[in-house]
Amino acid sequence: MKKTNPTNVKYFIAIFIALFFFVVQPIEFGKDAMFFQRYLIQKPVIRIGLGVNLNKIRVSSSHGMDVYEVSNDYKLIADDIEEIFIKGCEEKIDDKFTIQVGRLEDRAEAEIMTQGLRSKIENRVFITKGTEDRITGTHDVRIGDFLTRDDAMRAIKRLNEDSMLYFIPSNSQTYLSFKGRNYRGIFILKSTSRGIVLVNVLNLEDYLKAVVPSELSPNVFTELEAHKAQAVAARTYAIKNLGMNDELGFDLCDTPKSQFYMGMNVEHPLSTKAVEQTRGEVALYRGKLIDALYTSSCGGRTENVENIFMGPALPYLRSTECIYEKQNGWYLKSENEMLPIYVSGKNISPEIVSLIGLNIIPSETSPIFYKNKASFDEAEKWINSALNLLGLKRCDFGSRDSYLNFGDFTKLIIDSFGRNERVENLTLEGEKNFVLKDGDRWIREVGKNIIYIPQNNKLPATDKIINPERVLTRGELAFSLWKIIHTNSDIARQGIIKGLHKGKIELENEEDKISLTFSSNDYLLKNYAGDRSFASQIYFFGGEKVRWIEKEGEILLLEFMYPYNKNDMDQSSIHFSWQMKKSKEELEERINRFYPVGKLKDLVPQKWGESNRVIKLLISGTESQVLVKGFTIRRVLGLRDTFFIIDKEYSENGNIKNFIFSGRGYGHGVGLCQIGAFGMARAGADYMEILKRYYQGVRIDKIY
Repeated sequence: MKKTNPTNVKYFIAIFIALFFFVVQPIEFGKDAMFFQRYLIQKPVIRIGLGVNLNKIRVSSSHGMDVYEVSNDYKLIADDIEEIFIKGCEEKIDDKFTIQVGRLEDRAEAEIMTQGLRSKIENRVFITKGTEDRITGTHDVRIGDFLTRDDAMRAIKRLNEDSMLYFIPSNSQTYLSFKGRNYRGIFILKSTSRGIVLVNVLNLEDYLKAVVPSELSPNVFTELEAHKAQAVAARTYAIKNLGMNDELGFDLCDTPKSQFYMGMNVEHPLSTKAVEQTRGEVALYRGKLIDALYTSSCGGRTENVENIFMGPALPYLRSTECIYEKQNGWYLKSENEMLPIYVSGKNISPEIVSLIGLNIIPSETSPIFYKNKASFDEAEKWINSALNLLGLKRCDFGSRDSYLNFGDFTKLIIDSFGRNERVENLTLEGEKNFVLKDGDRWIREVGKNIIYIPQNNKLPATDKIINPERVLTRGELAFSLWKIIHTNSDIARQGIIKGLHKGKIELENEEDKISLTFSSNDYLLKNYAGDRSFASQIYFFGGEKVRWIEKEGEILLLEFMYPYNKNDMDQSSIHFSWQMKKSKEELEERINRFYPVGKLKDLVPQKWGESNRVIKLLISGTESQVLVKGFTIRRVLGLRDTFFIIDKEYSENGNIKNFIFSGRGYGHGVGLCQIGAFGMARAGADYMEILKRYYQGVRIDKIY
């Protein structure tokens, strides 16, 4: 058949109401390929359900696709088109009982479709002029007239019986798209007992290139060995569960119910490398594929599978600590500490240390020094040091034997750092009047620059800060300079600390890997949720989140973000520990969707698993009580995991008012801990060690 130029045929519309079942030959392992009308897919092949009971389906292609009706053979119904829209339900039939089965821009394509239909159906098939595109017009292919609606429905069934639609890319470089996601391979549209289903058929390894980054973000979890462990687990799970949804014509769905699969959009060089380097590798127990379950974060310990999913005990899915025995540990020691220096209740000693190290202010650490008044000449000198650090032109304001008042300070800052235009154009007169509304008349009459510093958060808040004659302390001057420097240049970097190597600290962030010198004269900080304090020594394992300030290859200040003083490999998860507060009424409504317990009276854990997860929970209500087990507990209560304890708040009359759940982990807690795998990889483990930590007694083998 002659190819149609895709610029002339942009879309194709069809009605699809088939009643049939689709059978695909079983997956075979090896280097052979499967051909779909000349389109090659390397084996092994997997079928992924992209949607069940679909109504309106819009499929597009990057560089054209062919659409075939397939029953006993292939029949081309649309050639080299860019987009197709399929209505997955019956078209509304008008008073004449006609059925619209297609809408095409090209008259020749409409004629071809009409001829094909006439060979299959006895009723009249004709073309009418469509009206959707008023510029170019469309051609609607219709069947009719039918005497009754039942006659029309029987015709629809005959028309689609034992057939399906194949969407095949025009060439190997083309990809198909559905709901904003791009996919490798081909699409098959079919009808099932649960409605219209769209299936993505592709090579298993190509499928994994999208599954691995969908399950473990390579932008956040940057360790290759963790992604290799995820690749082996995902491959094992996929092959183990081939045919899981055979009655619907596919193997796995694209949601976390099977494995999260977001198509080509999420593919990443790191995860692709992991898939390629583990090609064909699976986890086996006594020669058989394991049920390779995995969870996001186990909270420090995984659970026995039978306690969560109520099935048989499996020897390779046993409760295990999320640790790495070979993990290295290092000590950092510092001989320098500093007493707190407060400005408006905020401890600014870390900022002071940074400014000293950057040669902005003198090497003075006494709190009294920073409580004293700042002089004008002192301010000019410190400001010029900051300008020099930022590569800006120095300023000469002339010597002045006086203390630094707030009015002079704002002028120095605005002039020195070129903020005049910002003050004039970005500070409104109404804002000035609002900020200064309670001040004396002479204060309200000052220029906008008087409110620039407090408005732009360059000093800790204080009610007296806008008084132009108020004298600043050295601490206020220093803190303001720190804020300005930090705004102009990100001198404080952040990332993770990897370890010590040949006397140097190894650090890593999104941009690069860094090796810096650390001496006992440098400063160490601990940061507990914003509460910062100096430390004389810190023991770390590698992988902890840190912030640091460096100069000429040496660390001036290294800040550890707590909590981190645990050996759990998944402690970096935001769900490692959590708390959720739910009212009795909220839980009552949710629980009654699952069990008719009436008014909620109490929640009482009855049994705990090896990891201390709640595996049996008694829910008591006014109508009944129920014993909920395993993973169902998480669903019924709407929690992140079953690894929790319950505290209760009571009203004045002694009735339970709120339930407070304090827990750990996210997911079901069985098998591979994904963030734990990342932690192990970060601590030096390879993917084999990771897999054997969470799947006990397994062997990793290559099956193709």
